[in-house]
Amino acid sequence: MAKRSLCLGGAALSAGMIAALVSGAAGQVVAPRFQTSDRCMPCHNNLSTRGGEDISMGLAWRPTMMANAARDPYWQASVRRESMEHPGAQGGIEDECSICHMPMARHEAAGAGRKGAVFAHLGFVPGNPQDALAEDGVSCALCHQISRDKLGTRETFVGRFIIGGPSAAGEREIFGPYAPEAGHARVMASSTGGFRPVESPHLGESEACASCHTLYTHSLGPGGEDLGEFPEQVPYEEWAHSAYRKVLGCQACHMPAVKEETAVSSVLGVPRSRVSRHTFPGGNFFMNGILNRNRYELGVEASPDEFAASAQKTLAQLQSESARIAVSSLEVRSGRLEAEVAVENLAGHKLPTAYPSRRVWLHVTVRDGGNRKVFESGAVDPSGRIPDNDNDADASRYEPHYTEIRSAGEVQIYEPILGDGGGAVTTGLLRAVRYLKDNRILPRGFDKQKAGKTIAVAGRALEDPDFTGSGDRVRYSVDLGNAKGPFTLEAELLYQPIGFRWAVNLKDFDAEEPRRFVRYYEAAAGSSSALLARVKMGTDRNKIF
Repeated sequence: MAKRSLCLGGAALSAGMIAALVSGAAGQVVAPRFQTSDRCMPCHNNLSTRGGEDISMGLAWRPTMMANAARDPYWQASVRRESMEHPGAQGGIEDECSICHMPMARHEAAGAGRKGAVFAHLGFVPGNPQDALAEDGVSCALCHQISRDKLGTRETFVGRFIIGGPSAAGEREIFGPYAPEAGHARVMASSTGGFRPVESPHLGESEACASCHTLYTHSLGPGGEDLGEFPEQVPYEEWAHSAYRKVLGCQACHMPAVKEETAVSSVLGVPRSRVSRHTFPGGNFFMNGILNRNRYELGVEASPDEFAASAQKTLAQLQSESARIAVSSLEVRSGRLEAEVAVENLAGHKLPTAYPSRRVWLHVTVRDGGNRKVFESGAVDPSGRIPDNDNDADASRYEPHYTEIRSAGEVQIYEPILGDGGGAVTTGLLRAVRYLKDNRILPRGFDKQKAGKTIAVAGRALEDPDFTGSGDRVRYSVDLGNAKGPFTLEAELLYQPIGFRWAVNLKDFDAEEPRRFVRYYEAAAGSSSALLARVKMGTDRNKIF
């Protein structure tokens, strides 16, 4: 059940609104800078297409990672870990991390001359207006107030978007793609305490997403010294260096448009074209499940059905639009099975992208004529571990990028591996100063030789001529021993939003948030990975599946 009341018509004010109402210099009442999403939902729910698909914006948004950015237990655990590793920088860490996960509360704090807080808000005390803004995550009143000023430039990256001040009449502009009518403006002003709808197309452009989805951090040394900038998450820059920049923006995949005209408001709604669904499918199907299973402890508001539907949509998109896999050659020669597996990225950025805990890998098996397994590389076990992966066995090691795999102890994993100032492998974000390995699969058109340093390929993949903007090709050479054919090779492309090492390394940090997330992870690890694509081929060419 929602903690906040769903009020329509302005008769009742939310806690956030009451606290934010201020008076102008001449006694003019100024609209609150932010409202929580419950102020928007009454007009932007109860929406459906002619075919009956529910496209209610509030209900679609509630189970997403945007809505639950502040409740995300992995994010909370990671902020605690970084704060424990760098205690002298805790204030700056919480300030920086709250920019994109608790953006409204952080913006209010910055406006009052304070740093943003994280842990002071957790528990989200009912009736506390700043806690309400923090808990609402990446919410309606935040995104729809982002000004188009300087979007797409370095000045607005790392969540440094610009939110304008109130007008002379005390109103605040709420941007959207459609021209509002006078009735819409009156309803919005009444129900929000002074927001005014304004037509502007910029929220439909990738540059609006780039602000929070281009994250540079400042690496810290053992004594807290600043070691320089590190490109932690840069999917916008990856997209800008790909062929997709000219054909598809972020919203095309992450806010897919309704193909028929439909209303965007249940009050005075009129048909609009290309209405964007507020489903925000990304890559974190795993967190949908964790939030749902631990819903009471985490205080989530979306229903179990809403979380299940969101996870299914995310998986459906991952399995239909993220990657393609093929066996481009297969033969038996001199007692060995020789094959080439081709992987193609269908997304508009690296696969995987964004937070560096994500990995994609090849699981390849070869069976003999009696269906007995003679080779396997890249299996995942119920703990979420890839037993063939050096990094899962030993935190100080990792699998290199391979051009050819000849033994079961080798596995092709597409991932970022972070290195600290001494060159050691780390999952500490603020310890990382460079990528030891980055062979995440490149999007179409990505030229690795011309890529800037923030999106560069790192490690052996840089010199691999088969690792290009068209994908990757990996050769497999398998010793068949005494096995008898015909042989069958099956290749699967698997994906994990939070790799084993990125979860279990939190065990080293004895605090509530890391302990809780490790508990969640271990309980759900069996469902931490998903199949993106599969192909199967036999050496008997009449037996192609």
